[in-house]
Amino acid sequence: MDHALTQASIEVEMMMAGFKQTKFEKSKRKYAESQQVLARGVASSLRSAMKPTPLFAESGEGPRIRDIDGNEYIDCLLAYGPLILGHAHPSLTDGVLVALKKSPAFGLQHEGEIQLARLLTEVLPCADQVALSGSGTEAVMLAIRLARAYTRRPKIVRFHGHYHGWSDSIFTSFPSADIRQSAGATGAKAERILPGTGGQSDNSLEDIILLPWNESEMLEQILREHKDQIAAVISEPIMCNSGCIKPRPGYLELIRELTSELSIVMILDEVITGFRLGLGGAHGKLNLNPDLVTVGKAMGGGIAISAVGGRREIMKQIEDGTVSHLGTLNGNGLAVTAAMATIEELAKDGGAAYRQMEQTTDQLVAGIRDALAKHSIPGLINHVGPVFHMMFTTETQVEHFDTFNKRDGAMYSRFAEKMLDRGVLNRPNGLWYVSAVHGEREIQETVRAVDSTLAEL
Repeated sequence: MDHALTQASIEVEMMMAGFKQTKFEKSKRKYAESQQVLARGVASSLRSAMKPTPLFAESGEGPRIRDIDGNEYIDCLLAYGPLILGHAHPSLTDGVLVALKKSPAFGLQHEGEIQLARLLTEVLPCADQVALSGSGTEAVMLAIRLARAYTRRPKIVRFHGHYHGWSDSIFTSFPSADIRQSAGATGAKAERILPGTGGQSDNSLEDIILLPWNESEMLEQILREHKDQIAAVISEPIMCNSGCIKPRPGYLELIRELTSELSIVMILDEVITGFRLGLGGAHGKLNLNPDLVTVGKAMGGGIAISAVGGRREIMKQIEDGTVSHLGTLNGNGLAVTAAMATIEELAKDGGAAYRQMEQTTDQLVAGIRDALAKHSIPGLINHVGPVFHMMFTTETQVEHFDTFNKRDGAMYSRFAEKMLDRGVLNRPNGLWYVSAVHGEREIQETVRAVDSTLAEL
């Protein structure tokens, strides 16, 4: 009997392997072709982690995306976060087409820059002025320069597990299923902070102080001991990339109190949470007032744009020439139009899109939790608004980066691959996004896919 079952299992596996080979055949061929001319075959290293092969997209509409093999997926990747309105939302595409007909970029000033800047200063509580750039990485670079110039100090405090882009001066070793980790120790007591990638200067992180997040006593000790050297503390308000871990009660408020007392700039990196948790970002929701905030991703609805906003006395360093803010395509008409269309759509009917996203996400998370319990598979979900992190772990709570790193990342990678077979696309590291256009049908189909995938696992 056992032999028969084993043989049957082998036959099923062989059949599924053949099915996968056919199902993704065009993407596999395109990936092989791409590797001949495009480094690593992908335009961003993250994408190479997808199994059984990096998918090649053909089109998207609403909450769904189609690949070149004709497979359709419920999209919970959402381009790694930007597609808060889903694919090809009419409000966005109509506005972008009008802007494109005028010219995608002028290299001159235009009315749209003023309109967007005014809109951002109205919705972001901490922003007296803003500066526009093209990506989250660029926004963080500018915020750090502003902080160093303002304080005339070199050091930046950042935290394990937080991601602030891939520039040399901030990119530390980052363990993730889709970001390669540099070899060696990464703990708080590591003698040297390890770079996040080969080719990064060994000296690039000399001015970084890397601390565990949510550790109040250590933070206060370091800030007080090195206050004359520290320009800024940079933090995600919620550790989205590494488990959607929330700050402990009073932790962000402590950062605000200490940085104010010690004349250190507080930077909140809201490239993920900005416009995803609310129009005012996480700092608006938490009634927190950082000195500088970075926003991106959801801000442009899929068009590349980011911004730094903050106190006028810090931002004016751009005006007086102390800090150079460069970028050929900064504030281009296409990106500015996309950002305004996205923000205005999210603001409609008193923020109805946010209520919809939160309700949809609550239902989806509840369904996945029920499926985990049904199949007696140890796992949990950390959930903040329309973004959540699913992980396989025996831990009952994940409130610290070290605990997050105990999850079974390999098992989740297999789970993501099997979900792809069932028509649901999500990131191989466990981070899920929900858009304003995901609805009841998408919830039901996704929960069914999770249930059958967990049964197979």
